[in-house]
Amino acid sequence: MSAGALFRDRRLYVIFTITMIAVMGVASITPVLPQMAFVLHLTKAQAALLVSGFTFPGIFLTPIAGIAADHWGRKIVLVPSLFLFAFAGFSLFFVHDFHWMLLLRIFQGVGASALGALNSTLIGDFFKGRARSEAMGYNSSVLSLSTACYPLIGGSLAGIAWYFPFLLPLLAIPVGLFVAFGVEEPSIQRAAGFKEYLSAISGNLFRKQVAGLFMIGILTFVILYGAIITYNPFLMHQKFGLSAPKIGLVISLSSLTMALFASQAGRLSHRFGKIPLIRAAFVLYVIVCMMLPHMDNVYLFIIPILIFGCAQGLNMPNFQTAIADLAPDNQRGAFMSLNGMVLRLGQTLGPLVVGFGDRIGGLLGAYYTAAFAAVLGLVILFTIVRKV
Repeated sequence: MSAGALFRDRRLYVIFTITMIAVMGVASITPVLPQMAFVLHLTKAQAALLVSGFTFPGIFLTPIAGIAADHWGRKIVLVPSLFLFAFAGFSLFFVHDFHWMLLLRIFQGVGASALGALNSTLIGDFFKGRARSEAMGYNSSVLSLSTACYPLIGGSLAGIAWYFPFLLPLLAIPVGLFVAFGVEEPSIQRAAGFKEYLSAISGNLFRKQVAGLFMIGILTFVILYGAIITYNPFLMHQKFGLSAPKIGLVISLSSLTMALFASQAGRLSHRFGKIPLIRAAFVLYVIVCMMLPHMDNVYLFIIPILIFGCAQGLNMPNFQTAIADLAPDNQRGAFMSLNGMVLRLGQTLGPLVVGFGDRIGGLLGAYYTAAFAAVLGLVILFTIVRKV
C-alpha cells in the first residue's frame, strides 16, 4: 500500500482519533501539577498520585479488554471505554477534593485502559507488511503531536483556572461516535474455544523476544512518566520559575522531534532494522537523563528535551510494530493489550521509582535513577532482544 493510499484510508483516521484521546489523560494536566499542588495544598508525591491513579487500572484491566476485544469484537470494548473516559474526566471540573479527585482519576483510567492498546491492535488488523510499519509511525506522530498540543492547551486553560483542563475529556464523546459509526468491525478468524485461545496465548507470551520487549516497554515508560512527564515540571518550576503555560510549551517541544522521527519509522526500520533503532533510542535516554538536572539555562534545557523526542520517535513506532509482528491475528487484541498493561505498569511505576530517587538524592537522584533504567534497557536489548 502506497503512502497516498494509506492516507486515503478512513480507518487510519479513526485510529488517530483514538490515539489523541488515549494520551490526553496525562499530557493535558502535567503542566498544571505545580499549580494544582499549590492551590490544593498537596505534596509533590500527592500530585504525582493523580498521574499514577489514572494509569493504575490499566495494569489489570488492559489485558482483560484485549481478551474481550478478541472474543466479542473491538468496537464493543472501545465505545463504552471512550464514554467512561469522557464522563469521569469531565467530573473533575467540578470535584476539587483530593480524595474524590483521585477516585475519579481511577475511573477515568478504567475508561482509558483499552484505548492505548486497541488503537495499535486496529493497525495490526487493518494493515500488513511495510504499510503496518508506516501506519504505526504515522500514529506515533499523531501521538507525539497530541502530546505536544495537550500541555499547551492544558497550560493555557489552567491560566483561566487550574481545573479548566478537565473540560478536554468531553472530546472523547464525538470520538466514541466516530468509532461506533465510522469504521467496520475487523474480520478476524477467532479461536475455536476460549480454553484453546488462552493456551495459545500463554505459549506465545513465553517466547524470549516477547518477554524482553515487554520489559523494554516498562523501562521506556518509567523514564517517560517518571523523569520527563512528572518531574520535569517541578524541575522547571524550581530552577527557572516557569508558569504552567510555559512549562507546557517546553514539554511539548520533545513531541515535535518525536513526530519528525516517527513519521520516518517505516523507512528507517526498513533500512536499519527495528531493534538497532530502539537501542539507539536508549543510548539517547541515558544522555538526556544525565543532562537535564545540570541545565542551568532554560534555553539549554531545551536541547535534551529535543533529543528525548528524537529517542521516542526512534523507539515507540518500532517497539509497537515489533509487538504487532509477533502477535498472531486472532491473538493481537490480547497481545497489544498485555503490552498496554506493561506500559501502564511503567507509567504507574515511573513517578514512584523516580520519586524514590528524589527522596534519596533530590532531583539529581531522580534523574540518575531514570538514567539507570535506560542502561538496564540497553542490557536487555543486547542480551534478550537481539532481533525480532
